[in-house]
Amino acid sequence: MMNRLFRKKGGFTLIELMIVVAIIGILAAIAIPNFMRFQAKSKQSEAKTNLKALYTAQKAYFGEKDTYLVNFKKLGFTPEAGNRYSYGLATGCKAPSTVAERAYTDGCIGQDIARFKNAPEGNMALSEVGVLPGEGSCPSCDFNATAFGNVDNDPEADTWGITSNATTVTLADACGNDQDAISGGEPGNAYNDVSCP
Repeated sequence: MMNRLFRKKGGFTLIELMIVVAIIGILAAIAIPNFMRFQAKSKQSEAKTNLKALYTAQKAYFGEKDTYLVNFKKLGFTPEAGNRYSYGLATGCKAPSTVAERAYTDGCIGQDIARFKNAPEGNMALSEVGVLPGEGSCPSCDFNATAFGNVDNDPEADTWGITSNATTVTLADACGNDQDAISGGEPGNAYNDVSCP
């Protein structure tokens, strides 16, 4: 009877616990960077989705009026509040703005700086942005639009473009772009902020 009361109970030794902690540390070191990369890639879906919506709005307007526009208000294109990307149908669309201060008629919609305070140093995705050669030349015209934003908190901008006609990405500092030629109606990546340092 006494022998049962004083029987030694098993447990983990310090070495076994240290091995488990080391294994968890190694797994975390592998998993966290991959998680961050996948998280950044998921943020890029905002640009692709909104550029496709902008393309659809432009094509619908062109079908009725035989012209493309740089006026987001007339096109009926408005990204939801909290947008990470700035959208441009005109050159020089780098200044972000709050949702209340947006001027949809000038071809620029800035990122929501109430949510995303650091504006990236953006690069235009296409050599020329807007209605080309101009709205007065339509229906013999094309349009190019851009989206750029910061997905990994560095100074560079993740840069996307979409066009009504096939075009070529012409950035001297393009990095990580998935293609040099962009077909009409498909978003193309000119500077990939996820895969570039």
